Amino acid sequence: MYYVGAHVSASGGVENAPLNAAAIGANAFALFTKNQRRWDAKPLDQKSIARFRQNCEQHGFTPDQVLPHDSYLINLGHPEQDALAKSRAAFLDEMQRCEQLGLKYLNFHPGSHLRKISESECLSRIAESINRALEQTRGVTAVIENTAGQGSNLGYRFEQLAEIIAQVEDKSRVGVCLDTCHTFAAGYDLRTREACEATFAEFDRVVGFNYLCGMHLNDSKGGLESRLDRHHSLGQGEIGWEVFRYIMQDARFEAIPLVLETIDPDLWAEEIQQLRNFTAQALAG
Repeated sequence: MYYVGAHVSASGGVENAPLNAAAIGANAFALFTKNQRRWDAKPLDQKSIARFRQNCEQHGFTPDQVLPHDSYLINLGHPEQDALAKSRAAFLDEMQRCEQLGLKYLNFHPGSHLRKISESECLSRIAESINRALEQTRGVTAVIENTAGQGSNLGYRFEQLAEIIAQVEDKSRVGVCLDTCHTFAAGYDLRTREACEATFAEFDRVVGFNYLCGMHLNDSKGGLESRLDRHHSLGQGEIGWEVFRYIMQDARFEAIPLVLETIDPDLWAEEIQQLRNFTAQALAG
């Protein structure tokens, strides 16, 4: 089964996220477990945790169908020790929140060298940050999101993802989330079926589909290899529909959260239905 949804609001409490996902016909969702633009947040209270679990159960969301995202402030490869320590503490808090909610994934952007250390050193710091968090938590997989390569952000090449994974000690608890906009902006073509086959074959060769834990389904406002992280609604950007048809008709993308982060929430229900139509078309022959 394909798990398709969107990154929904958790305003008013994390327990509202599964309700918001169900309202758009989703059977997957992403959320922030705290304010993504602030370092500090109140701990999750037991009532919210219980209601989140109840609402997930009521609407058929299992941990396999939920892909929480950490704070945008965190930089696990930060070149400065104080800032790195702050990021590591915040990341651990995010992992522990996922533990409390009974979730199995935490999606995060790997980090940036800020042009102060080498790429290799930054990638090693990211891996060490993951190792530290995994040592102090149980049951939650650290899911590295590929980036568009803006500025000094790393993780935009498949080789960089592989280099991080190679240095993670518990490989059963590390994975990857591929964002279609980021992938395209980083220089991997997705505009035709042939391009999709080539790009995903390269991902499998360099990283491995066994590490794919989720995807963000977004069209792109920027062109191929633009290094711009600018999402667009499906079919309205530079990528077009073909990659989304490809994903929804390839069994390698089943049973992982496929999450929209497209720019118009009013279109999410329609986009979800169109994605499911692609699968139905394939089944109909």
